[in-house]
Amino acid sequence: MSQLLSQQVLLQAVGIPISVGLSALGQDIQHIRNCLTTPDNTLTLEAGFLADRPVWVGRYADALIEKVPEALKKFDSRNLRFALTALQKIEDELQQQIAGIDPKRLSIVMGTSTSGISDSELLLKQYFDGNVTIELMHQPQEMGSLAKALQCHLGWQGAAYTISTACSSSAKAFAAGQRLIQAGLADAVLVGGVDSLCQLTLNGFNSLESLSADICQPCGIHRDGINIGEAAALFLLTKASAPIMLYGVGESMDAWHISAPHPEGLGAATAMQRALDSAAIPAQQVGYINLHGTATPQNDAMEIKAIRQVFQGVNVPLSSTKHKTGHCLGAAGAIEAFICTQLLKDQNGLPLHQYTAIDPELADQNYVKDAQQTDRIRYVLSNSFAFGGSNISLLFGVQY
Repeated sequence: MSQLLSQQVLLQAVGIPISVGLSALGQDIQHIRNCLTTPDNTLTLEAGFLADRPVWVGRYADALIEKVPEALKKFDSRNLRFALTALQKIEDELQQQIAGIDPKRLSIVMGTSTSGISDSELLLKQYFDGNVTIELMHQPQEMGSLAKALQCHLGWQGAAYTISTACSSSAKAFAAGQRLIQAGLADAVLVGGVDSLCQLTLNGFNSLESLSADICQPCGIHRDGINIGEAAALFLLTKASAPIMLYGVGESMDAWHISAPHPEGLGAATAMQRALDSAAIPAQQVGYINLHGTATPQNDAMEIKAIRQVFQGVNVPLSSTKHKTGHCLGAAGAIEAFICTQLLKDQNGLPLHQYTAIDPELADQNYVKDAQQTDRIRYVLSNSFAFGGSNISLLFGVQY
């Protein structure tokens, strides 16, 4: 890599003592593990999102909490209930981890791209069907409402904000959380992302002709676009070491095009190299890469070009998990980070890449076709690349 791409300040590694991830993979860890390491389908074909046809989506099928606390009524949306359902599963452990920390030293950084839009869609439909008494509140669909609501619920008093940079949103929450700790502004940061299925995003990607007619095929010879999914994933970052660490973060902005990536993967390569450099970890030590892998022709081609640049001569196993979760947009980085950190915890099988034929132009990589894991993995890299060239790579590892 060039000097320009490799310039990066060393970052302070932060611990990840707690995490939770809810998606089309479900909520039970054993079930999630089985879904990722077998070819079984986890997406659903649903009508109602598009006017002319059903579409494959990654829906979280388990129950969400039915009511939010009274203090959160002004923020109430399915997106918030999704977040609170995830939080509920770790809240006891979370309180133990933060015991004794000044609430002013506890921060929250979330990522989302849909916020409460799905609830507004239902109300607008009723309004246009003739119910003019419908009152549509703007606050639940504000991008910033997610972090504010969680702060209110937890009683934390540090910085609390939401990042919305499309598909890199929740991965950037990790970077922001790590910076807050390194700058001495927080002792612990709750980071993650939540996005819920809605007509707006599905019709938007349909207008771009980017939706797959079937289950998506990242790097496949017949790939024709993405499946949209939903997810909620939360992590606690701390100054203290933990069995799983966030070692490195690499960000770039190639600004090549509003909706297309740099064709040679310049921004993606820069992000990956910076993540490695920020942790002083050579490419040879990375044991697995979770591809952004959307299954659109341009994204997959540029990402593999970028990997060839950064991992030249390194036969690192890699796969995309979006054929299992769908593309969870603002929550994609977080749910894929959860998959990566769970892999490091389990050391018990790699996520399978999709099983259809690989595009011959991209076939020179070590795609995971056999979930069996023979060597212990210490570091994994997770990629998230968004509209406008907003790129980020996260390097997670096991603390020895």
